[in-house]
Amino acid sequence: MQDLQLSVIGAGQMGAGFVVHFRSADLPVTLIDHRQSNLDDARSRIRETVRFLNERGMMEVSPEAVLDGVTFTLDAREGVAESEIVLETIAEDLEMKREVFETVAAAAPSNSILATNTSGIPITEIAAGFPFADRVVGCHWLFPPYLLPTVEVIQGESTSEETVDRLAAFVEAVGRKPIIVHRDVPGFVWNRVQFAVLRECAHIVEEGVASVEDVNTAIRDGYARRTAVIGPFETVDIAGLELFKTVGDDLIPELSNAETVSDLFDDYLAEGRGGVEEGAGFFSYNESPEDVKRQRDDRLIEVTRALEEDR
Repeated sequence: MQDLQLSVIGAGQMGAGFVVHFRSADLPVTLIDHRQSNLDDARSRIRETVRFLNERGMMEVSPEAVLDGVTFTLDAREGVAESEIVLETIAEDLEMKREVFETVAAAAPSNSILATNTSGIPITEIAAGFPFADRVVGCHWLFPPYLLPTVEVIQGESTSEETVDRLAAFVEAVGRKPIIVHRDVPGFVWNRVQFAVLRECAHIVEEGVASVEDVNTAIRDGYARRTAVIGPFETVDIAGLELFKTVGDDLIPELSNAETVSDLFDDYLAEGRGGVEEGAGFFSYNESPEDVKRQRDDRLIEVTRALEEDR
């Protein structure tokens, strides 16, 4: 694994997170971006994240040692020239992604895997018409990638089985669990489930059934706590399929079937409540955005440790 050549394109939060995780697996990484300021910010973010993970006992490598194994470059062609795996994580823009793949495919080795971390754009659309489409594959990680264990490996219509198998093997080799998505549908698996849950949560609030605070608590401290240890199909098995079918036949017709995002989003945005970066979204925040994210990561670490001990 130490000899594997790996390039990450995009030096935002996810790109920096990838570097932290891959370096924890002792892999050298080339991080590519089109702006020097983005690379500089990524260097600082990597250093701070590694320091945080060391303080929490999740890593035992110094920030300097991590950064020593990273090549930062503005030259995409040079950055992928010897890469066996290229992982793109730029903005969710189809044409931008296609431009990136066209550039790197001409410079990377002819057998390299060209992976995209898109969270919803169909892989087939990204690869459409490219002679190298068999090597284009989805590789969707959840954030933060250095803490969450599952990775969606998505097969586009032209993606070869060999590419899927090679990428899945790589994901396992760096300590993650590949989830194979055989049909290239928008949103894949995780985001389809996430937005289905979010749609119903918003619908419950809009209907005056319960408040934002109480719905959030119900999911965080109830549904999500159970699904942290047992998945939905296992839950059905334990309760019994007949029970869930009976309840579902009565309940499903009452659930939201909205085809657009809830008006709640527009209402909050109109009030200038865009999320933690603005100090308020569905909730108000007195802490800095970084403090809020660190609190989230602290909780994820606690859950991770508890689950690992249980197993």
